Amino acid sequence: MVPLQTGVGSASPIAVAGTAALFALFLSLTAHLAARNVLGDVPIRNAFLVGPLPAAIAVVAAALELPSLPAVVVALVVDAVLVRYVYDLDRRLTAGVTLIHAVVSIILGSVLFSLYVLVLSAPG
Repeated sequence: MVPLQTGVGSASPIAVAGTAALFALFLSLTAHLAARNVLGDVPIRNAFLVGPLPAAIAVVAAALELPSLPAVVVALVVDAVLVRYVYDLDRRLTAGVTLIHAVVSIILGSVLFSLYVLVLSAPG
């Protein structure tokens, strides 16, 4: 069985930058899906303003081996602030978009990670 985590301290800076970029792209995609779900037709460029900062918070917290729960809370608060600013929403719609963004990110991330582990565990 392949270990799921080998330690962030041994990762090269290019690997960390690539992980941060892919995670920012993933969070931007899920932010767009959440915004479309709650608000209807919205431009995708707005989502590219929402995704990178929460991704950076997650990567920095992992690289510095900070506790994950406070990092998730900070990332969600930053996500809500960005959603409110980028889409110019009131508090209620901001909470809705942020909640849907978190749910879509968790579900899609779980599915993609499960597929990744399934492919790695395939024989031969």
